[in-house]
Parts: sequence; C-alpha cells; structure tokens
Amino acid sequence: MQSNYSMISKTKGSIQSDIFSGITVALALVPEAVAFAFVAGISPIVGLYGAFMMCLITAVLGGRPGMISGATGAMAVVMVHLVQEGNAMGTDISHSGVQYLFITLLLVGVFQSLAGVLRLGKFIRMVPRSVMMGFVNGLAIVIFLSQLNMFQSNGVWMQGKPLWTMAGLVALTMGMLFLIPKIHKKAPAALIAIISVSFLVLFTSVDTETVLSFIRANGGIGIEAGLPTFAFPKVPLNWETLIFITPYALILSAIGLIESLMTLTLIDELTDSHGHGNRECVAQGIANFTNGLFGGMGGCAMIGQSIINITSGGRGRLSGITAAFALLFFILFTASYIETIPIAALVGVMFLVVIKTFAWSTFNIINKIPKWDVAVILIVTVLTVKYDLAIAVLCGVVISAVIFAWENALRIRARKIVDERGIKHYQIYGPLFFASTTLFMTKFDVKNDPQEVIIDFEESRIMDQSAIDTINKLAESYHRLGKNVHLRHLSQDCIRLIKKAEKICDVNVLEDPDYFVSIDNYRKYRESL
Repeated sequence: MQSNYSMISKTKGSIQSDIFSGITVALALVPEAVAFAFVAGISPIVGLYGAFMMCLITAVLGGRPGMISGATGAMAVVMVHLVQEGNAMGTDISHSGVQYLFITLLLVGVFQSLAGVLRLGKFIRMVPRSVMMGFVNGLAIVIFLSQLNMFQSNGVWMQGKPLWTMAGLVALTMGMLFLIPKIHKKAPAALIAIISVSFLVLFTSVDTETVLSFIRANGGIGIEAGLPTFAFPKVPLNWETLIFITPYALILSAIGLIESLMTLTLIDELTDSHGHGNRECVAQGIANFTNGLFGGMGGCAMIGQSIINITSGGRGRLSGITAAFALLFFILFTASYIETIPIAALVGVMFLVVIKTFAWSTFNIINKIPKWDVAVILIVTVLTVKYDLAIAVLCGVVISAVIFAWENALRIRARKIVDERGIKHYQIYGPLFFASTTLFMTKFDVKNDPQEVIIDFEESRIMDQSAIDTINKLAESYHRLGKNVHLRHLSQDCIRLIKKAEKICDVNVLEDPDYFVSIDNYRKYRESL
C-alpha cells in the first residue's frame, strides 16, 4: 500500500507549509461540516462549531500532528437517530434533540478519554493489513460518493450547461492541483487552485453552485455567526436520560476512536512517522466533551481533510491550529466571501483526495496474496460503503481472527518415538488452543500405547483453558487404562496455566528438571522406572 502514496512528500514540513495547508483545510471543512450537520438534522452552525473545536483541541493535545479532526459523516449517521428520538421525547426547547446530542457528547468524551487513560489505543495494532486496505478503499469510495451529491441543485441532478460548467471547473481545479507542484514543490497547490477558480467564477460571472447556494438548498441561511458560548445541555438529569443516551454514547465513542486510530495509522505510513494512539484517544474525548458544553456537533478524525493537509505540506500541530482558527475567522468575519467559493473548486480538491486515498496497489497484489486476505479487503470495502467504518473494521478483524485460528488449528502435529526403555514420546508441534484441540486428540493411540507416555511441548504452546481441558481428558483416558502420562518442556506461562487447573499430570523431572508442573507423584514415578 505504501507505493500508492509515492507522490506525497516525506519531508518534515515548515511553518509556512503548515499555515498555507491549514487555510486550505479550513476552506474544505466548511461544506463538509455543513453537509454533515444536515445529515444529523441540526443547524449548520452547530456543525461548524463542532469542526472548529474538534480541530483545535486535537491539534493541540492529540497524538498525531498533521491529522485533522472535525464533524464526520460516520458519526452523523448515528446522530440523526439520536436527534430524532430526542425530539420525540419532548416538545419544548429543553427537551429538543440537539440538547440530547450535547449531553451525549459529554458521555462520549468520558468514554473516549477513559479509553486513552486505560491505554486501549494499542489495540489498533490488531487490525490486519487487509482490513486497513479495505478501510482506505471503502473510505475513498465513500468520499467520492459524498461529492457526487454536490452535482445536485435543489435536490435535482444537474443537466446540460450547469453540469458541464460544474464538471469543467472540477477538472480545472484538479488540473491545477497536478500542475502547480511540478512548477513549485512548496507552493500551496490546493489553496491556489481554490482561490484561482473562485476569482475565475467571480470575474467571468459563471453561473455555478457556491457554498451559499449549497447551504440554502439544504435549508440553511449562511455560515456567519458569533463565538460559541458555554451552555450546559438542557435535558432532565435522571436515569431515563442516562439509559437513553448511554447506548448512543458507546456507539459514537467506538466509531470515533476506530476512525481516528485508523486514520492515525494511515498518516503514520504516509509521513514515515509515529503517532500516539492513547494520547489521541484522550484528545478526542476532551474535544467531544467540550463540544457538548459549547454547542458543537462533535466528531472525530477526518481522513479526507487529513490527506489534504499532509499533501499540502502540513506536518506539525500548527497546521491543525491554523485550520481551526481560520475556520472560526471565516465564521466571524469573512462568511460572505467564503460563501462565494464555487463548490466545484472544493469538489476538485476532494476528488484528488479520493485518488490519493484509494489503495491502487490492491489491483497489483490481488493475485499475490492469500485468497482470504482478498476476501477480507472486499468485505471491509463493501461494509464501509454500505454501513459504516466501525462495523466494517470490527467484521474485518473478526473474520481475520477466525481465519487465523483455523489456519493455526491445522498446524498441530505430533512426532511419535519409542525410546530404548519402551517409553513412547509424542513431540508436539504447533499451538494447542480451542481450535486445534480436536485434531490434537486424534494424534494419540491411547489403547495401544505403552505404560509410560511422555508428551513433549518444546515446539508447542498451551494457549487457553480449552487446551488444559483437552490435556485433562487425554490424561484421564490414559489413567483409566492404568497408564501414566507426563508433560515435558512447558514454558513458564504454560506451567502457570496448568497449575491453576487440576494437577493430573506428572512431568519427567529426571530428564527435564527445569520444566514440571507437579511433583506429588515424583517418588512413585522414580520407583516405577
């Protein structure tokens, strides 16, 4: 997957690059925040406030400099149900759905911060490469499909001249994004392209969709507003409210952390650097908690805006801080100018993000990797597009784990040797765990084995309770026939597992004094030899 991003610079960046990339990201955040606010069924100002606070707090406190957070579609699709049910629970302003959203964000913040404090961010390492590739492919498709909605006017698909105008401006923007870096590598290509296309539309009076027309088409007025103010959510503080919001808080927390940690891992690869997942969990939690107190929508890391940032040269925390304050500046002072930006210019930037996000190397390796990995990539991609990221990643990890367990279950083998004393040795190879116990039992010939049997685990490991129970059953089978079974070469963690279970087996301490579980029958065993 690495080769897919060869055109992304691996440099450390600079203050100038961080500032320019931050401004570019802020411009791209406006329609995204507005669109996702409409998806959630809330005011666009709430979405813009949420993007500002998420971006600022995670930029300052987060574990991945250069990563951008804001209002996201993955969380918006859950919020819409929360807001609808919240509206149904009351008729006055104190019981409105958006207020329930704010109180839920407080709980989301607590859950996410606890995940960081408890160092649960490390579990992102359990996500296999195939799941990661499916994730980026699915997300690229989701971003692409979300931009197609921009080719609608008042809910109707564009046709004729408006469509060709829109497509032409998108193509012009993308052409500039490819050309400008070839002329000057450090030039803020995205920012230059957006400004240039905006001036072209303004001075030639081209009739096309703008940020303002997009907002109005979706029932909004504009993006101009004041500073976000503190206000504790106006909902009843009782058990009914807690029971109602807790499931939503858990779902939103999981979606936010999974998307943020997956994006963090991707940005790590793109920049050849290392972020801190647990710190990012805490920062995401603080940001969502703050949104709940100051009337923001909340959110998580945004892969599209993050790639815009690093593609434009943003590497440090300054890029995210600049993006946040630039967005606030737009809201407070320059709303009328930002509202004149053609949607086509922003769509062109996002289409380039799609190209750089999609793991094109998937097509090169599809015949070179195991078929199960190909299946996982496809499944995660489809689930990401059809449902959401959290479901896709969880299903991908579960499927990968099942495949891993099945493949390892088939690796259990036993080499059988009878020594000069007539003692039969079973040398076990492969891990012994719940999936391999059935095959393990077939390796023994209890009825025809001699009086003394030694099971050697030097090349194997006892992994879980199922393995202990299997050894217990095997030993009982030998004991019923008056035969003795002994375990050898158990690692220390295996010994601890066995010691916690019923002590049913002896170990040949004469030949293997460093590995034994029980010496209850040691003297009896020596005398029998």
